[in-house]
Amino acid sequence: MSNALKLGVNGAAGRMGQRVVALATQDKSLKVTAAYESAASPRLGQDAGELAGVGKLNVPVTSAIEHPVDVIIDFSTPEGAMHILALCEARQIPLVIATTGLTEHQKGAVATAAQTTPILMAPSMSLAVNIAMKLVGDAGRALKDHSSGVDVEIIERHHRYKEDAPSGTALKFGEIVANVMGQTDHVHGREGRTGQRPRQEIGYHALRVGDNVGEHTIVFGMLGETLEVAVRGQSRDSYALGALTAAKFLVTQSAGLYTMNDALGL
Repeated sequence: MSNALKLGVNGAAGRMGQRVVALATQDKSLKVTAAYESAASPRLGQDAGELAGVGKLNVPVTSAIEHPVDVIIDFSTPEGAMHILALCEARQIPLVIATTGLTEHQKGAVATAAQTTPILMAPSMSLAVNIAMKLVGDAGRALKDHSSGVDVEIIERHHRYKEDAPSGTALKFGEIVANVMGQTDHVHGREGRTGQRPRQEIGYHALRVGDNVGEHTIVFGMLGETLEVAVRGQSRDSYALGALTAAKFLVTQSAGLYTMNDALGL
């Protein structure tokens, strides 16, 4: 354990943060040494292990970096991500940003910080999702010049508590498709007499139901046939395990902005 990576978790009291803490305790190459929440959190001072249901770790939840860490995983809010980003940039601590919903301005701050600090940012930490992204890119390239034209729609489902829509993962799927197929219009839902579907359009449809941890279906519709690439999460552990994989990768890297493709070798 003496050679274990010292891991900090930002958003440690949240649903994802708790799973990162819990699964990290099962990995002998990692040791949770710090847990963070906002200064207004009622969880400050509580033990991160007890919050995660794995017993006392003697790691109190704090709002500042007070304990040594080799890498930090952020599963918080856009505001929380920006707060920990500034701290990591100042101390050049590698940071995995798994929080979604960042604005273009906030993404710019990430890119600036990555000039001096190793940062990995991805819309999804899931292995299956990242493989699906590769498959969607391959499908888009193969279908780009299909004689009948190809209609692309993206359907995503998440739990009722998710605050951003469409998901960052759905938007990334759309970006991948547009980059290889050339669509210019991104439409979010439809209502009324919309007329014939334009060729240059990608449609997004966001469902918020129950405790769904995440499903994405990318539909390529042609005349006479349809291709779908679908990926479904059964538990949040897939995202937490992916974030731990990303953290292990990132500590070996120099300053720069990385993605899950880098961490997974895709």
